[in-house]
Amino acid sequence: QVQLVESGGGLVQAGGSLRVSCAASGRTFINYPMGWFRQAPGKEREFVAAISRSGDNTYYADSVRGRFTISRDNAKNTVSLQMNSLKPEDTAVYYCAASQRRTERAYYTERSSYDYWGQGTQVTVSP
Repeated sequence: QVQLVESGGGLVQAGGSLRVSCAASGRTFINYPMGWFRQAPGKEREFVAAISRSGDNTYYADSVRGRFTISRDNAKNTVSLQMNSLKPEDTAVYYCAASQRRTERAYYTERSSYDYWGQGTQVTVSP
């Protein structure tokens, strides 16, 4: 069982930066590939970024590649998302998620592959 708590959301102007973080409970954090998703009002929750157990492998949605960076600190049981060059269309509730899948894949991009979710943190980007 993993409990996830996001923090760091807020209001920022377009072009600015923001960092959201997720703290995980439990002593086996390194066993879980992690991901970030977001959900804007009236839209489906969508994949943003994923990271492997060790942190050596990452993957990004096309819409954020080159602007966002996912990272993890397994000693501190945290995963973070650094967001630069923010755009109004990045406005959404951001959720971190943990997968307990045991496959040859290093990370996952599908919502259905994640088993634990945080409560979300609001990110608002003004024009």
